[in-house]
Amino acid sequence: MKTLSHGTRQLLRFAVLEARCCAFAVALVGGIAVSTLLPELPVARYDLLLLYGVGLTVLAWKLRWDTGRDVAVIAGCHAIGLLFELVKVRMGSWSYPEDALTKFGGVPLYGGFLYAALGSYVCRAWRLFDLRLTGYRPRLTAVLAGAVYVNFFSHHWLPDARWALAALLLAATAGTWVRFRVGASDLRMPLALSFVLIGFFLWVAENAATYVGAWSYPDQLDGWQPVSLAKFGAWALLITVTFVLTVRNGRGPDYDVAAQATRVTDRHRSTA
Repeated sequence: MKTLSHGTRQLLRFAVLEARCCAFAVALVGGIAVSTLLPELPVARYDLLLLYGVGLTVLAWKLRWDTGRDVAVIAGCHAIGLLFELVKVRMGSWSYPEDALTKFGGVPLYGGFLYAALGSYVCRAWRLFDLRLTGYRPRLTAVLAGAVYVNFFSHHWLPDARWALAALLLAATAGTWVRFRVGASDLRMPLALSFVLIGFFLWVAENAATYVGAWSYPDQLDGWQPVSLAKFGAWALLITVTFVLTVRNGRGPDYDVAAQATRVTDRHRSTA
């Protein structure tokens, strides 16, 4: 019973930490859902969502949920996401069917916040879970993540290399562990497994986002349909791009030697 009770408490702690990491994403998707219920307004829904996304970013920074560097990472993810959207929408992979003033090349500027939310999640996870990496190969992983990003564009004209890139990423991250803390417990999992798990939950989130009208795949224009399970694998690969934007030499976005030394001391005290 003690083991069961401890496991339940740890699971609840983990769920609470995950919820805090996902706060930006949940608020964003929630705002998109609410926007579909609003009466007709003089401002286009996509324009309103852009203002909402900016407001969320500023609020998270003011409340110190996100640091200045977090905001920079989020902005970088937003820009990379917009470029991704411009190409994919042009190729007909999905669409934003509504009109808006802040819409260019078929993509509303708010669309980048869907990738910014992922950046916010990764930044918060570093702090809230006290993440640490062992056996990490930063240059090789960054090169492969860049290749993954390019392949999502190039596969429209060249052979799709995602399976080869997935195999190379597995090889590059072999022996790389993510260490994280839940309560007083220091846990770990393979980095590749964390990419797969995040990819799965991103696929679940994508189903929710398309259901509330964030964007639409071709087969959803006449009515919502579940997102193809193939997108699960795509997200598991794409998370590597956000990950390498956040990591600095195997450390989190706000790594501080003095703060890390304090955390190590506190750990020793808690286990003494």
